[in-house]
Amino acid sequence: MEFVEYPDRELMMFQLADHLASELAMALRQHERVSFCVPGGTTPGPVFDVLSGVKLDWDRVSVFLNDERWVPESHPRSNGRLLKERLLTGRAAAAHYVPLYADAPEPEAALDALTAAIEPCLPISVLLLGMGADMHTASIFPGADRLEEALSPEAPILMPMRAPGAPEPRVTLTAPVLAGAMSCHILITGAEKRAALERAQSLTDQEAPVRAVLADATVHWAE
Repeated sequence: MEFVEYPDRELMMFQLADHLASELAMALRQHERVSFCVPGGTTPGPVFDVLSGVKLDWDRVSVFLNDERWVPESHPRSNGRLLKERLLTGRAAAAHYVPLYADAPEPEAALDALTAAIEPCLPISVLLLGMGADMHTASIFPGADRLEEALSPEAPILMPMRAPGAPEPRVTLTAPVLAGAMSCHILITGAEKRAALERAQSLTDQEAPVRAVLADATVHWAE
């Protein structure tokens, strides 16, 4: 793990966006198509705002989420909605968006079709993750109903996940898919999450699922 500390959040967001853009540009020079996998939530919004205006061959980039809440894009808790508002606009509107939600009552009903759409995008070229204070990443939560399966080296690409404190079912990329990314970055802010990151390093993957991706990750942090 590489840990990068920034003097403030604004500088971190700009420098991280620049770094991600450089990695995407490098991948595009080496491959006809590349993939960019990103978190939901509000924290990465400023990174997305910068990236959306970057000059890249976005039409050769497949963009998809680390995980998704099982709600339609019209719902305020939809990660896909946020992604379309903050990243897939401006120049980045030309990117190919691969959703992790389909119109079905439960994620299990749509899992095969969603997996089939993601599979051609693997391995992930550039991965950006977040981490919760409980040390979850994507929707791989401590105490989740299928945690052991999601962490297994034999895990499928996508898995439905239900966890205490998560109001709706989730669909998440599993640990081996995330760990297999060509480049991995984790964005965290605040003292609580820095302390959680430090605590995670002495715990098991089941106690701190973020450990599944830490070894080869660059962690970006600002207070």
